[in-house]
Amino acid sequence: MTDLTPQEHLDSLWRRGREFLGCRYAIMGGAMSWLSERNLVSAISNAGGFGVIACGSMTPDLLSAEIAATGELTGKSFGVNLITMHPDLDALIDVCGEHNVKFVVLAGGLPSSASIKRAKETGAKVMCFSPALALAKRLARNGADALIVEGAEAGGHIGPVATSILAQEILPHAPDVPVFVAGGIGRGEAIVSYLEMGASGCQLGTRFVCATECIAHPAFKQAFIRATSRNAVPSVQLDPKFPVIPVRALVNEGAKKFMEVQRKVIKRHHNGEMDQKEAQLEIEHFWAGALKRAAIDGDVENGSLMAGQSVGMVTRGQPMKEILQELIDQALAALAARER
Repeated sequence: MTDLTPQEHLDSLWRRGREFLGCRYAIMGGAMSWLSERNLVSAISNAGGFGVIACGSMTPDLLSAEIAATGELTGKSFGVNLITMHPDLDALIDVCGEHNVKFVVLAGGLPSSASIKRAKETGAKVMCFSPALALAKRLARNGADALIVEGAEAGGHIGPVATSILAQEILPHAPDVPVFVAGGIGRGEAIVSYLEMGASGCQLGTRFVCATECIAHPAFKQAFIRATSRNAVPSVQLDPKFPVIPVRALVNEGAKKFMEVQRKVIKRHHNGEMDQKEAQLEIEHFWAGALKRAAIDGDVENGSLMAGQSVGMVTRGQPMKEILQELIDQALAALAARER
């Protein structure tokens, strides 16, 4: 039992996350390529959460324009997600510095200590993804200001371990920096459970795709609304000698085409036509193009429907403010039930 009200209890659970991010709710928006742009990011931040721009394959000039446009739509805190394998990573970090971006999220691989240092030198707080406890400690030693632990239930590129396992492995022994949990989170009760385990907050992506402010094509949103959790499955690696990062998406013709592309690329690699790095980049380019075809152009048959397993909890289009309020109400109800 506690003398705190449910709201006071929730505030105490995620106080560190709220203070770190500078927002009302310690709920981050997952950086989704093509979708986490000015409209969705500003809507998340304006509703009390923490929006994050997905730089993806943007050029420095495009990122600069996107940051400026987002700043015109919100005066609230937001961040920028940069892919560590981007060939212009240093220039992208510099763009964030030019715009006085307060938070840089380094994703898509283990960032170098040099990249972390460069981002911190712009005045930004740096957040990094950690798939294991040892790496969490290493990233903190290298200067990461906060960590994100994302499990295999997430949409898009995923690791092999479930969110619940990663949370149990990392949260009790994490270095002394805020840790945010992501992957398969779609309700407020789940947020509370991770906060009680020691998380400073959570990150959600799939749950926000059908926000009315999201620019996703109506057909893309309908695919999410119709889907169940079991429809979001990871892509299959065909050759263990040729590692491919799995991508979780809704099954469609595009998923089948990826298998064909993978076969062709592996064959070309084995024939000496391209090295492994070139082959992996070609596969990545396939997914980047396929995601845009589905998410923006509406080709939900041939494009990539990247979605987390929480897609089964997406049942209708809603304003972002309403989505966040639902999550908070669910969290408060869960805490209130424990006081009875």
